[in-house]
Amino acid sequence: MKRSESGFTLIEVMISFLIFGMLSAAGVALLAFSVNAQGATGARLDDISALNRVAAALSADLAQATLRATRNEAGDLVPAFTGEAGSNAAPMLRLVRGGWSNFDEARRAGEQKVEYRVSNDTLERIAYPMLDGAEPLPPAALLGNVRAVGLRYRLDGAWSDRWQGTPRAPLPQALELRIIRTDGTEFRQLFLVGTGYRPTIGGNDAGK
Repeated sequence: MKRSESGFTLIEVMISFLIFGMLSAAGVALLAFSVNAQGATGARLDDISALNRVAAALSADLAQATLRATRNEAGDLVPAFTGEAGSNAAPMLRLVRGGWSNFDEARRAGEQKVEYRVSNDTLERIAYPMLDGAEPLPPAALLGNVRAVGLRYRLDGAWSDRWQGTPRAPLPQALELRIIRTDGTEFRQLFLVGTGYRPTIGGNDAGK
């Protein structure tokens, strides 16, 4: 009698490898999708956090705006609050704010001069260690991927693209901020000026 032989044929082994390869490819694709989705979600959350930081910084600075004029590095007198229409390398918004915390009890004022500008597609906040004649501190990046920023200033129901201030009206009553990102998304917010710290009075509008 011939001994019976048992096992897999070559075709069966090849089919098994084929099925295993298909399952492995599907698993790798699912894992890659999960990783990409997690990365996109993380990037989106970071972007939302950056927008919130912009709103918080502007809310605090504008709400505590003061009437204290300053002098620049050349000794020229600068109004307490000046603003331009849009974004460029030069400061588009300059003001003096109160409420500057002094935890280390340094010999300085409780007011601080700050500026906002857009440089290399990044919205930056620049602070000064002293009110008069001092060089600025290194800029703090608030938001990236910024194509343009538009500012408007409100006084007694009228909007203006620029603000220099007068003895009668040194500060605007409100400020409108429009941010256009590099992907075309637009955000708009309204802030009260010189009222003490409070949240923004307007939401943001996003659209393509």
